[in-house]
Amino acid sequence: MQPGFTSRHRAPQSPSSVHIVGAGIAGTWHALLFAKAGYPVTVYERSGADLLKSTSVRAGGMLAPFCEQEGSEDVITRLGARSLDLWRDHVPDAVFEGSLVVAHPRDRADFERFAQMTGHHERIHDNRIGELEPALAGRFREALFFPEEGHVEPRRVLPALHQQLTAHGVAIHFNQDRDPRDLDGIVIDCRGLAARDDTPDARDLRGVKGETIVVETTEIALSRPVRLMHPRWPLYLVPRKDNRIMIGATSLESEDDGMSVRSALELLSTAYAVHPAFAEARIVEFSTGIRPAFPDNLPRITAQGSRIAVNGLYRHGFLIAPALAEATLAYVASGQIDNEVMQCN
Repeated sequence: MQPGFTSRHRAPQSPSSVHIVGAGIAGTWHALLFAKAGYPVTVYERSGADLLKSTSVRAGGMLAPFCEQEGSEDVITRLGARSLDLWRDHVPDAVFEGSLVVAHPRDRADFERFAQMTGHHERIHDNRIGELEPALAGRFREALFFPEEGHVEPRRVLPALHQQLTAHGVAIHFNQDRDPRDLDGIVIDCRGLAARDDTPDARDLRGVKGETIVVETTEIALSRPVRLMHPRWPLYLVPRKDNRIMIGATSLESEDDGMSVRSALELLSTAYAVHPAFAEARIVEFSTGIRPAFPDNLPRITAQGSRIAVNGLYRHGFLIAPALAEATLAYVASGQIDNEVMQCN
């Protein structure tokens, strides 16, 4: 039995069907693990196959549980570390080249504080930094290297996961805005903020806006996410295919889906501070995603018999979705409860 689990609850009756509402990262991982466990699964998604209405396609896709120790509860680290194994086991496209944290001399105190609050990292210096990321050679004297961490590109990995679902016999119905209350069998609600208006346990959800910019450049190539210490929010650069790099992300208490000039200037100027060649990069996209968060910024799995809601993944969706799906499966299959994230009525 995994840490955090007990087996004191009666499992739901063996379902004739499992219906999942939402094909973003949470719903997709639930569908994948339930299908591989032998359950008949159907998925409903209000967007088309491009998932343009889903926050998941606008995510950074970083799988960095140990970097997140600096600003998150221990449960996020636990779920994230477990999710690393699940990503490795189920998704061959996941990249595990680690992640780097760097800082300019003026932010040295923040760098040291980050080092003290996080684990599973190595302190590396000039030559080693250049070996890992030639584009950063000579630009930083010291860095923290988190070798176990990884990243995925949401707009590539989600279609790949959906192909896996289809191969396992899962029916995915796009452009269907289904109400979970109209479905039978085991019903798993993974709609994020869309669940707020008609689900009592989700009424205290709020939206937290994350803003990102994608640029294209042939002058800078990165193999792994790079975080730069920033006085307002963690700034990261995440490599994408086709000479592209995502610059992100703000974390604003707002549900407005536009990007402000201030945010754009800060993201771009901070990227320029990492490497001046960003000044010549071509801007491909400005993007915002509204992430669902509960007041404590922690995820919840709420089970009422055969009705299960999974929500509040905040900015940790790709990091913790696999472990949350595993916890939901453990509850349905054998009544195990992860006491740190699950509530049963």
